[in-house]
Amino acid sequence: MYLSKKVVNMQPSQTLAAAAKAKELKDQGVEVLDLTLGEPDFTTPKAIEEAAIASIKNGSASFYTPATGLVNLKQAIINRTKLDYGLVYQMDEVLVGTGAKFVLYSLFQALLNPSDEVLVPEPYWVSYVAQIELAEAKAVVVKTKLENQYKVTVDELNQQLSRKTKALVLNTPTNPTGSVYTRQELESIGEWAVKNNIYLIADDIYAKLVYNGNVFTSIASISKEIKEQSIVINGVSKAYSMTGWRIGYVLGNQKLIQQMAKIVSQSTSNPAAVSQYAAIEALNGSQADVEIMRQAFEERLNQTYPLLSQLPGVKIEKPAGAFYFFPDISECLSICGYEDVSEWVSDLLIEEHVAVVSGRAFGTDHHIRLSYATDIETLTEAIDRIGNFIDRKRNLK
Repeated sequence: MYLSKKVVNMQPSQTLAAAAKAKELKDQGVEVLDLTLGEPDFTTPKAIEEAAIASIKNGSASFYTPATGLVNLKQAIINRTKLDYGLVYQMDEVLVGTGAKFVLYSLFQALLNPSDEVLVPEPYWVSYVAQIELAEAKAVVVKTKLENQYKVTVDELNQQLSRKTKALVLNTPTNPTGSVYTRQELESIGEWAVKNNIYLIADDIYAKLVYNGNVFTSIASISKEIKEQSIVINGVSKAYSMTGWRIGYVLGNQKLIQQMAKIVSQSTSNPAAVSQYAAIEALNGSQADVEIMRQAFEERLNQTYPLLSQLPGVKIEKPAGAFYFFPDISECLSICGYEDVSEWVSDLLIEEHVAVVSGRAFGTDHHIRLSYATDIETLTEAIDRIGNFIDRKRNLK
């Protein structure tokens, strides 16, 4: 059988693979502490659930909607974006898709040609590179530094800039590091993009999850010129604890949105209608539950960061947003007698029943990612077990 080369050569999502491995052990009766997936442990707020139920009962959820989303949902997105970030968009500059991941996929398919290059700061979310390659373009990885909290600089971007560079993917708060770019940092990057005519793909999915006085700034809000270069990706999954509802959206140039609409119309068609009615309530309704969840994540971060940072051989900057730790464990690997981070991660799961994700999923060979989107008891026990694992391996070396 002759299969598509671009799919055969593509790696599956390593975060989902890690979660599947943890589930396999759980199904065997093993008590696994799973810190793999970026998924809030809260259920969807009641008002959102009730709006979804109402749409089922009144029949609204029974039928197709426009492929790019309900008009009322687009208006809710426009209103929320203006209220939160001061950004003004028109109806034909919004597209709703089946999750932010698929929206990104559709964007890359609509934007990129085989000769194009996209700059991707490392560490990066697992699917950026794969989706760029599926569009037959080239992902150009830009190295960043721990001492700068893994935030990319203009100097680092210039080192990888070429005549083929078409776009830059910029995620803030960042998965996997939790870094948050300041307004000044974004202004510098935005002006660089305008000067070089580079599209800014702003992945703002964690925008509402910032902690300890840090502030999220949308790069598109800095100036008219930067907004014209920006394509903003967002959704309801993280902030509203709606990962299973699969609603993401994009805001940007009308001509680009029009091309993305073609892809959506020939692939998924509309997102599930019931999910769209739920998302309308999420965006239009009270934001009190969002703040309650944000405060819970902040408390978990503040309680567990000191525990993690004190583990032997672990180097980490305190995250400012999202809900991940991304420690550099290069020294830890050495003192434990490992050369391969994935082997370390595998043995941690087998021996201590703690599931984390290898840094290789995010482009690095000496990190792990731990999600703190779970209860504090699980987090503290998991860190204790990691400490036990390190001590045992260090003594055996």
